[in-house]
This record gives sequence, C-alpha cells and structure tokens, in this order.
Amino acid sequence: MAVEQSAATAATAAARPILVMTAVMAAALVVAPHVGFYPVFLMKALCFALFACAFNLLLGYGGLLSFGHAMFLGTAGYVSAHTAKVWGFPPELAILAGTAASALLGVVSGALAIRRQGIYFAMITLALAQMIYFFCLQAPFTHGEDGIQAVPRGMLFGVLDLANTLTMYYVVLAIFLGGFLLILRVIHSPFGIVLKAIRENEARAISLGYDAERYKLLAFVLSATLSGLAGATKAIVFQLASLTDVYWTMSGEVVLITLLGGMGTIFGPVVGAFTIIGLENYLAGFGQWVTVITGTIFVVCVLAFRRGIVGELARFLKMPL
Repeated sequence: MAVEQSAATAATAAARPILVMTAVMAAALVVAPHVGFYPVFLMKALCFALFACAFNLLLGYGGLLSFGHAMFLGTAGYVSAHTAKVWGFPPELAILAGTAASALLGVVSGALAIRRQGIYFAMITLALAQMIYFFCLQAPFTHGEDGIQAVPRGMLFGVLDLANTLTMYYVVLAIFLGGFLLILRVIHSPFGIVLKAIRENEARAISLGYDAERYKLLAFVLSATLSGLAGATKAIVFQLASLTDVYWTMSGEVVLITLLGGMGTIFGPVVGAFTIIGLENYLAGFGQWVTVITGTIFVVCVLAFRRGIVGELARFLKMPL
C-alpha cells in the first residue's frame, strides 16, 4: 500500500510541470490576438498543431511511422466543407461529420496497415493515401483541382457567429485545447503506458499478454480521428477544401513538424507547427525558395538538435515536456 501511494505521489509530481506548462500555453494563446498576432495565422498554426499532436501520438508514442496521414486531414476537410455548403449543416455538425469520416477511414486503413511493421507499414499508408488523393481528384463532389470553395462558416450552436474572425479563433482554440488535453490524458493513461511498452519491445509486451495489434489499431484510429478534427476545422476556418490537404506532401510536412518540434514530446508538435507555419508565413516573399529555406533549417535543426527543439530543451532542463 505504501509503495502504491509512493508511486502515485511520484506520478502526480511528474505531471505537475506539464499541467503548469499547459496552463501557460493556453493563457498565451488566449491573449495572442490582442498583442499583435494575426488571428488567421494563429488559427492555421493551431490546426496544424492539432494535426501534428495526433500524428505524434502514433509515431512518438506508438512507434508507427505513417506516410499517409494527409488522407485523414483532407478527407475530413472535404466532408466538412461539402456538408456545410451543399447540405446546409451547421458548423458543429459539419466538423463532426468530417471527424467521423476520418475515424471510419482510420478503422479501415488501420486494419490493413497494422498487419505490417516498419517501412512496410509506412508504404501501405502511403499507398492508401494516394488512392484517397486520386479519389478526391476524380469525385464529382470535390470539384477536382478547384476544390470546394466559399464554404459558409455559419452560426455555432445557433449562437456564435463564426464570420467574426475573433470568435472563430476562440472556437479553434477551444477545439485545439480539447484535442491536446485528450492526447495528454491518453499518454498518461494505462493505455498510453502499454502503447509505449509496445513501441519499446513489442515481443515482450505480447509475452505479458497484451494484444499488440489491438492497441496499435486503437492508437491509429484515435490519431486518424484527431487528424480529421484538425482537417474539418481547417476547412471551416479557411472556407476551402482542396487537394493540397490530401496530397502526399502534406503527410511529409506533418513528419517535418513533429521531428523539428520533438518526436515523443508533449509540446514538441505545437512548437514545430508554429515554427514551420511561421517560417512559411514570414518568408512568403521568397516564393518557391521557402521550401528550400525550410528544408535547410530542418537539416540544421536535425543535426544540431537530434531530439528536436523541445526534446533538447527537456533534456537540458531535466524535466518532461
């Protein structure tokens, strides 16, 4: 009994800095639009931060590298945009529909992909993502290369007018914080502990009686669902669903964001998202050279900070981040 109480106390003490940092992050994001940060830039960064956090749950804590996560972001965006514009769904139902579509896609694609490991798993996810891309290119309701444009933001719950940029921002912030806290809870739950054990030594976890495939499938579906939530929200924010969000380069970008911020860290994907989106925003004047500059910065960071920005900071401070 004393040992259990000691372990519980130690776990609480370890979680305290993370909760404090989460509160600080939330407070900073609440005041950000009022201290000179452009709300549209912040909303884009938050959508990608949620996308990266969802991807990090699969890669950083499950050890599963997916090269096709854009299919969840893009599918949810198309479904959300279509249901809002054509079917007249209010924004909350449109976002829910897009998220549900990605969850369903995650179940189907995950059931196929987790049968293999390593590079074979990555290649299967890439192949499935390319199938979804060509479907979105040819399907009538997606309007091909034009995408679904002029998506109405509508009234959230019939009360909040999302046409107001500041209102839209705080809705996006609430969605991001909800997804972030859910991931935080999953990571520190018994499920998250088993998932990390499977990542470290799958054979040993199986020998202890855990169904590794079931845990990996659940992690895959949860990651797909939260990626879909990011994509559905993004479509409403920017009133657009396009092929960009479902193309393979988007899958590469989320890998870049996660590795730059710090794979397997809690705040790494958020830092990585704001860094990459910030670079793309403030270096937009360089045109096509933005990709080269971003790639160069990524190479330098990988060589100098092998654990990512937050990973190296956590090692220096000797505390979980």
